[in-house]
Amino acid sequence: MTKRFSMAAVAAAATLSASAALAQVNLSAETASPGGAVHLAPSHLVEVASLAGVANIQLTDGQTLTNSVQNVAEGKTDIASAPYILPFLMSRGVGPYGKLGKEKGAELAANIRAIYPYTLGIFFLMAYDAKGISGWDGLEGKKIFNGPPRGAALNNARAIIQIVAGLKEGEGYEGLQSNWGQASQIITGGEPDAVVLPELFPSGRVTQMAAAGNVTGWSMPKEVFEGEAMKKYFAATGNAPVDLPLAEVEAAMGEAWTFVSEDDRFRGLATVGGDIVHKDMDEELVYQLVKSYVATLEDLKSKAPFANSVAFDNPMQGMCGNNPIVFHKGAARAWEEAGYELDDCAKE
Repeated sequence: MTKRFSMAAVAAAATLSASAALAQVNLSAETASPGGAVHLAPSHLVEVASLAGVANIQLTDGQTLTNSVQNVAEGKTDIASAPYILPFLMSRGVGPYGKLGKEKGAELAANIRAIYPYTLGIFFLMAYDAKGISGWDGLEGKKIFNGPPRGAALNNARAIIQIVAGLKEGEGYEGLQSNWGQASQIITGGEPDAVVLPELFPSGRVTQMAAAGNVTGWSMPKEVFEGEAMKKYFAATGNAPVDLPLAEVEAAMGEAWTFVSEDDRFRGLATVGGDIVHKDMDEELVYQLVKSYVATLEDLKSKAPFANSVAFDNPMQGMCGNNPIVFHKGAARAWEEAGYELDDCAKE
């Protein structure tokens, strides 16, 4: 359920309710570089929180989110963007949080609470038409660009290719990696035969691809999407299934793009996350922040061409299961008062 409010109405109403409960406060926030939902969401919060008289938020972008999540857990930063896989890894003291150890990692992860969700990127297969790729069944022996040299994006891309195409990197195909800053140049330069990356509809990278030639994108086959192997992978922390109208995706991507699916749906795997706060942040403050945010979701979705496909209005996306974090009490109250349903497993 989504309700539409004007920014002016939110500012007027929220200022009245917020001023009675708390004075406008100063908060710090950290996020990644501009260009995706992970930056757009907190940028919008900065705007609406200020308009509503709830908080002045100093947003610092271009941050390494591994560090930002730890900063919130340690109480050094008020708000941060978080792929949900990061609190999961922290809770076990593994991966980038290996130095913390299991006990300290679990202690810190227990301090983290979610306030609202978004999709960071949607994995799918794409290739320039000039490469002559037939689809997921035509990847054997090809060179596939599948992410940076290490990290969750690369692991997800490798797993998806193996589940969908039955191919392992180094055996069934040649993997090509580079850091994110060089990815667009390498792809548009034509070195890879195909690409499997998490993108938005559209992201800056796919827009650059289209400027260099006609491109085809392939939906995940329905049989694989609904199969047991992919269902198990969807259930992994930080992953979620994506099922969108094909026409909606095609309209968002533009004339240079063609999409292939066996029906009128686009299916893929999303990397999901959301913004987080410390569990001890004042409940009324969090409530007012999220109330202002939820009331202006339609305004948020009008700010970027990809914004309708990143689940800004699906608070349950990525929650429960192995995800160790739940919604802050103030955030849960704001979502539910706005008419959204939260499962008990997503609440304190």
